[in-house]
Amino acid sequence: MESLAVWFADTLGQYISAQAVVFIVSLLPILECRGGLIVASLLKVDMWQAIPLCVLGNVLPIPFILLFIKKIFAWMKRFKIFRPLIEKLEKRAMNKSDGMKNGEFWGLLLFVGIPLPGTGAWTGSLVASLLEIDIKKATVACLLGVLLATVLMSIFSYGLLANVLG
Repeated sequence: MESLAVWFADTLGQYISAQAVVFIVSLLPILECRGGLIVASLLKVDMWQAIPLCVLGNVLPIPFILLFIKKIFAWMKRFKIFRPLIEKLEKRAMNKSDGMKNGEFWGLLLFVGIPLPGTGAWTGSLVASLLEIDIKKATVACLLGVLLATVLMSIFSYGLLANVLG
């Protein structure tokens, strides 16, 4: 993820503002707020300016995913070219859902909030939609998960812990 974040910082950073790069990276699946904070740190964006950009960019897709992804997937599956990809995405999301079946809210919050490869708001929203978790519960869990991931990644990206302790 770091190399992808570096690529965005180097490439987009030449053409648009650092804040816009941070926001755009935070919107993207895989990178999300985690990548956005790494990019913000690389582009020397103040942490307190970067955090709201990353959170907003990361949570913006959540309601759309929760509301529309099953319909989009059903439509895409009608085309042979997309069917294998969609089935792979669904299978992958459902394989990651084991911890969410019991304690949906906390499982979803931790799934989104703990920055591990393949987790985050995009995958969490997809899993919540496929498991048919209540949309309000899923939205709140994903939002809190994004905030948790933001805190953890701020510590990593900006060395906040070192600044507080030292």
